Amino acid sequence: MAACGPPSRPDTARAQPGVRENPHVGVPPKPPQDTRAPAASQGGREAAFVSGFACFVGRPNVGKSTLMNALVGSKVAITSSRPQTTRRAIRGIVHRSDAQLVIVDTPGLHRPRTLLGERLDSLVRSTLTEVDVIGFCVPAPDRIGPGDKYLAAELGAVKGTPVVAIVTKTDLAPPERVAAQLAAVADLGDWADIVPVSATSGFQLDVLADVLVGHLPPGRPLYPDGELTDAPEQVLVAELIREAALEGVRDELPHSIAVVVEEMGPRPGRGELTDVHALMYVERPSQKSIVIGARGARLKEVGTRAREQIEGLLSTRVYLDLRVKVAKDWQRDPKQLRRLGFYD
Repeated sequence: MAACGPPSRPDTARAQPGVRENPHVGVPPKPPQDTRAPAASQGGREAAFVSGFACFVGRPNVGKSTLMNALVGSKVAITSSRPQTTRRAIRGIVHRSDAQLVIVDTPGLHRPRTLLGERLDSLVRSTLTEVDVIGFCVPAPDRIGPGDKYLAAELGAVKGTPVVAIVTKTDLAPPERVAAQLAAVADLGDWADIVPVSATSGFQLDVLADVLVGHLPPGRPLYPDGELTDAPEQVLVAELIREAALEGVRDELPHSIAVVVEEMGPRPGRGELTDVHALMYVERPSQKSIVIGARGARLKEVGTRAREQIEGLLSTRVYLDLRVKVAKDWQRDPKQLRRLGFYD
């Protein structure tokens, strides 16, 4: 599950550290062919267009996926109140007249307890070396803890890449708490910028976008105009099913759920209907019973919720065939991890 980086580029200059008072706000194997015109000219002179990659890192459940969705302006990564929801490096693309910003949403860094956890942490660390700017996310309502301090030290050791500290979820904290968190975050490291934001209310998203774009190198667009993510539709559909399954399950279940779309396509003779055949994997028979529920009620509820989201993504009616299978201890089994798409 290692990410591939963009072509090497000269280091970008760091902005002067400081807190932004008006808070706005990665990496394909090979960028698609550029389909857009060069940067527009201003007063007879060609304005510099910039493009590049940013990644959001932080402890689990600090709002990284929600923040990326808000900046992209569309849901490209699933969100949940459950920690460790993100398992893949999902890329969201922000299009501007002066820039194209590709945001890589990474899993939360944590102390791994399984082989899956080790691979997720490895994915995050490899991504840090392949982007132009890093966003370190710390939620405003939470006290700075050992995990934040550990991450700050890790990011301080990343050379040549500017790190922007982002205080998230400011809508969930009173102004005095936000101010205290800004001061606490400033003490954690030498940041290129510090920006408080709220993905929910939109507070300072434009400023955050400006700050991140300010660290990008000159370059042409990496993706066609209007493309919001490079994730295959089958991956997005599997993620939407997993998101629906995470709602209301017991604490021990989220980490044990994986979803694979085995087959997807228009039904022959009915182009307005898409058939989706998916398997949800759990690790033990007892978990299978929980996911299915009494007389299949819970699985039906998950399917209904997921189907509505998938129809919004595909803009067609959807028939969803969702089944549950047991893959014993798949989080610790290299063969099963590869089969589920979690590679070395």
